[in-house]
Amino acid sequence: MKEIIPIERVESRIYLIRGQKVLLDYDLANLYGVETKYLKRQVKRNMARFPRDFMFRLTKEENLRCQKVTSSYGGRRYLPWAFTEQGVAMLSSVLKSERAIQVNILIMRAFVRFRSFLVTHKELARKLHVLEEKFGKHLEKHDEEIEAIFEAMRRMLTVEEKPKKRIGFISG
Repeated sequence: MKEIIPIERVESRIYLIRGQKVLLDYDLANLYGVETKYLKRQVKRNMARFPRDFMFRLTKEENLRCQKVTSSYGGRRYLPWAFTEQGVAMLSSVLKSERAIQVNILIMRAFVRFRSFLVTHKELARKLHVLEEKFGKHLEKHDEEIEAIFEAMRRMLTVEEKPKKRIGFISG
């Protein structure tokens, strides 16, 4: 199946807010190809499907930190909703178009890829630490060569790490 949206486009819209990976209502509406007010209307009609761990409204401060879209009045008139992975999955039951189904599958894959990357990165770092502990003390005559290998591996790990999107003001 050909993807209708590049998965990187979805991944770039995943934010870390309140310690959770979320997508914002206006980003989701854009991905689904609907107006934000339509997405919100469908959610409001089905509020029992969206408990607090599936969806929450941003505070004014959080909104200012990640605000991208403004209305003609100079700002968003309503605070956006942030949908967790489970909330996005639940959206497929209230947005029933073919595009919504395809986009939902893509979003779920983006969350899985994001989680997989984090797990893989942590596992590599752990294995590197184990190797340093195991071999760093026993091979004195090859210390420089081994240290060079470990340093190269450390650089590879830091190069692969994507910089996290900062949400918020930079106070001076």
